[in-house]
Amino acid sequence: MSLNTSHAANGVVLYAGEFILLYCDGVTLTFDCDDPNMKGSNKGRIYLTTHRMIFRSNHDSKGLLSFSFPFHTISELGLEQPIFGANYIKGKVKAEVSGGWYGAASFKLTFKDGGAIEYGQALMAAAQAASRYMGQAPPPPYSPPTQFPYANATPGAYTPPPGPAPYGFFLPTNVFPEQPPANQVYMVEQPPPYPGVMGGARSMPGAAQTDPPPAYVTPNGTAYAYTFRSSGTPLTPAANSYGYQGPPPAYATGESKKTA
Repeated sequence: MSLNTSHAANGVVLYAGEFILLYCDGVTLTFDCDDPNMKGSNKGRIYLTTHRMIFRSNHDSKGLLSFSFPFHTISELGLEQPIFGANYIKGKVKAEVSGGWYGAASFKLTFKDGGAIEYGQALMAAAQAASRYMGQAPPPPYSPPTQFPYANATPGAYTPPPGPAPYGFFLPTNVFPEQPPANQVYMVEQPPPYPGVMGGARSMPGAAQTDPPPAYVTPNGTAYAYTFRSSGTPLTPAANSYGYQGPPPAYATGESKKTA
């Protein structure tokens, strides 16, 4: 939702209380839009946090240096498994005021060394968990972290609690075991301007302030996404649910897996 507002030096800038759930180097982000700074493909690193997804480009000479995807700005998220070519994550993202660009864009995220399905399932689960705290009110005005003073963050400041499902959904750290270099993560003192997977001090009015549902993980480690009613009450797990349609607060999953 915001362009070039989440990076500093060769790393990314987090809000206070924002934790990095998954990190992957070697991804390609492709946008289909009219903005010349975004259009086309960029190689870099991807961070899934408790509040958003952040892409950091490997090339500081290009127009797109970083891109922030708060969960409430993502829609039509799905996983594609083409017969030929690598699996990828697809979706749409909308801009917000002061986000550095306008309108909406379709995006595709490809992983050089695989893992798109596992990452995509974790992304969907995180987005669903955060959507329960959004309520019906629009998010507050966007305040990019780079407008505040920031400093290098110690790993303990952005590392989530231990365990395969610290926030009620499975994190495939077996597929993504790497951690970002400690000198490439910065943090501001301000909290995120929108709720995350565990809510937050700025949760939207009318949001359900309850704990997320317990993890539904099979013995082989497969995580299943939950679907939610408008009240936030979990329904039965949606097995092999590879996509959802529509903007928050409700992320209704739907299968988009391709078969031969």
